[in-house]
Amino acid sequence: MKAGWEVKPLGEVCDFKGGSQPPKSHFISEPRDGYIRMLQIRDFKSDDKAVYIPVTPKTNACEAEDIMIGRYGASVGQIHRGKAGAYNVALIRTIPDLNQIDRDFLYHYLTSDLFQKPLMSVSKRGAQDGFSKPDIAPFPFPIPPLEEQERIVAVLDAAFEGLTRAKENVEANLQNARELFENHLASIFEHEKSSTGSTLGDAVAILTGYAFKSAEYSEDPNDMAMVRGDNIVQGQFRWKNVKRWPVARCGEFEKFRLDANDVLLAMDRTWVKDGIKYAIVNDADLPLLLVQRVARLRCLDNLNNEYLGHFIGSKKFERYVLSIQTGMGVPHISGQQIKDCPIYLPDISVQNRLAVELSAMRLKIEALETDYRTKLTDIGDLRQSLLQKAFAGELT
Repeated sequence: MKAGWEVKPLGEVCDFKGGSQPPKSHFISEPRDGYIRMLQIRDFKSDDKAVYIPVTPKTNACEAEDIMIGRYGASVGQIHRGKAGAYNVALIRTIPDLNQIDRDFLYHYLTSDLFQKPLMSVSKRGAQDGFSKPDIAPFPFPIPPLEEQERIVAVLDAAFEGLTRAKENVEANLQNARELFENHLASIFEHEKSSTGSTLGDAVAILTGYAFKSAEYSEDPNDMAMVRGDNIVQGQFRWKNVKRWPVARCGEFEKFRLDANDVLLAMDRTWVKDGIKYAIVNDADLPLLLVQRVARLRCLDNLNNEYLGHFIGSKKFERYVLSIQTGMGVPHISGQQIKDCPIYLPDISVQNRLAVELSAMRLKIEALETDYRTKLTDIGDLRQSLLQKAFAGELT
């Protein structure tokens, strides 16, 4: 430890105050005299669902400068500030002794592995992830003189500002590529020339899956995988919790075996906020069986399967699905509705060229997404490295 520094239990230099949970019947959606904003974890990301509660002697409130910590479940260890109001039981307020510690220095400590790693450990001791004041009070807290704390904060803030700019640059490149791709899709499928009167039924053979009995599923990893709606996301498969059918009985269901280049579309919850749930079968995915509530679209000679895949993933098809889906609990579409969907069908040679162009753009986006994830990891690692040096007295 650097000369002039101390290490004290966190609880000696910072107090903590948990929130309260008034009945939801007291919530209102507009501000009013005698009411105060009720802060929940979600409110530090968005003001879209703001609620207000009556002010009472039992109301626990925070100021915008206060540092708040998420206490339960997936929010454990989230560090927030910048909002004033009452706060619920999922948050705990920090009350630092400002004669000993700088508030921003405390903020950086709370976001560091020095605090986060032991917090994750103590929060998993109970049936539900969470922590209370006695759990974190003993954590060791390095305390340099206040002037040194302020210097460290200034160095960290400057470094983190640079990391934020780097992250924003990568995000901008990714967003620009996505917008260019969407604009190109729109220029193909939404241009006035696309009103040819053709529908998907003119260009694909549609088959919906079989209702295999779940009691007869196999646990043998060597048996044949089955594609359900849960296995389909935006343009790809998600092979999690895959179900299987005994290979010895697959001959009975030859009709439902899939081929490479088949385009699959989930018929229940076809659209979710991330986009249309569809995927194209590759050789590496086979062999596969088609399960009920999944539609197989097999292209005829007048339709390129990659061109079809790009159409299914387009905003035009998304709007079509949203306009025709039915069902309140689980929105769904039918095979006939898929057949009736209008599609621009130029000559197959034009489709082939457009499919190559769009696929190349999609590959560029995927490369940028990989680069983005890598850079996020690198930025996170560098951030923690700087924090580690800061609290070891090694930051110059």
